[in-house]
Amino acid sequence: MESLDQIIAVRKDKLRRLRDKGVNPYPSTTDRTLPVLGFVERFNALKRSHKSVILAGRLMAKREFGGLTFGLIKDGHGDVQIMFKKDDIGAKAYADLELIDVGDIVQVTGIATLTKKGEKTLLVRKLVLLAKSLRPLPEKWHGLTDQETRFRQRYLDLIFNPAVKERFLIRHHLVQAIREFLLEQGYIEVDTPALQPMPGGALATPFKTRYEAVGADVYLRIAPELYLKRLIVGGFERVFEFARVFRNEGVSTQHLQDFTMLEFYQAYADYRELMKLTEKMLSGVIKKVLGTTKVKFGDKTIDFKTPWPVKSFRELILKETGIDIDKHLTAEKLQAAIRAKKIHLTFAGCAGRGKLIDELYKEKVRPKLVNPMFLVDHPLDLSPLAKQKEGDQTKVQRFQLVVMGMELVNAFSELNDPIDQAERFREQARQKKAGDKEAHSMDSDFVKALEYGMPPTAGWGMGIDRLVALLTNADSIREAVLFPFVKSR
Repeated sequence: MESLDQIIAVRKDKLRRLRDKGVNPYPSTTDRTLPVLGFVERFNALKRSHKSVILAGRLMAKREFGGLTFGLIKDGHGDVQIMFKKDDIGAKAYADLELIDVGDIVQVTGIATLTKKGEKTLLVRKLVLLAKSLRPLPEKWHGLTDQETRFRQRYLDLIFNPAVKERFLIRHHLVQAIREFLLEQGYIEVDTPALQPMPGGALATPFKTRYEAVGADVYLRIAPELYLKRLIVGGFERVFEFARVFRNEGVSTQHLQDFTMLEFYQAYADYRELMKLTEKMLSGVIKKVLGTTKVKFGDKTIDFKTPWPVKSFRELILKETGIDIDKHLTAEKLQAAIRAKKIHLTFAGCAGRGKLIDELYKEKVRPKLVNPMFLVDHPLDLSPLAKQKEGDQTKVQRFQLVVMGMELVNAFSELNDPIDQAERFREQARQKKAGDKEAHSMDSDFVKALEYGMPPTAGWGMGIDRLVALLTNADSIREAVLFPFVKSR
């Protein structure tokens, strides 16, 4: 059995021989007249007309039977069998097929024909090499379960696994359908900075880098929120952004450090209005892209048919843990209640009351939530950028959409009181100084923007990768990203 190095050496020798014959193994232009799928769909008419067509794609198989050679070519739309007859193309051209390997990108000109077995086939009259493959395609890629290898060589994963390619086509259609929906609602799409002088808009640990041209340390954004709200101050009433964001925290099946987030903000609206918009948008987009509101995930079926139930943060935690968070208004009292109930939280860091509540919810409540549910009445400690609830200053005007134990959407009635916002930033800064790396920094410029006046505004955020993973039954969010980060070998 030949080694990989030997196979590559043989292919490089074929490359040399092709060049010696005056063949350019990497030409710039092609003459393709149809994609493979178009040829298959129009096969009967093409066969009757004997019209010559030109296809192009990767040669996925090749086998010879005397004076006949069969192959399979695959492009971005499908695959089809091709056939060479020695008597048709001549002995010299037929002999030159020896220089063509599985994996090569080729252009073939021919006519539609049926084989004796009734297989739709292109009878080739001419072959042009478009790109010589120097590495052989792996023989045992099908069924490969090692995710690291699949992510590291995603190009091979896409070549061999149609389901993987289909997942990213679904992702494309989802993003486009969401964009179209928001544009129809009067939103405009914008871009905000990925490099920021200070991180803000979410509770997360940032990546830090150096901006050499200005001699300053900067941060990769953890959210576009504070810049999008600056645009609301500036007079735009409805804005959205598909933003690449970066959070320097742990990887899990539901988390990435580098992911795509959709955020939008609407002036003269509150969180309840966005709750209605969320139901309309997501149920409609899912039905449009998948053809149904029912989605299979693992061994469960999720139905996105509306309306979705609304539950309070307090009642869910009380139901699952027996702890009434409204009766424990300091971190110390809540910690004591958690110990009294003999509840062990895996989080082991410096935490204020908000962090403790968040971990209690994430570990003891959220995994049990399956079908779409709106979660409301979050404690103020968890939401430093949200407006307080009228009639209960310990709660905020916020909702989360939770499905299959995953937070899909996070939305607020945005805080627009600059004095209140400044004090919350100061409290966050105190928590950061005490050791909470995810706490907010004081953003004086954002407070200054609020001092000019921001209208009542509702804001909304959703991780696109998490939505794609959920809707395509992926066991990890990394399956929903074309090139997730993989540690170097």
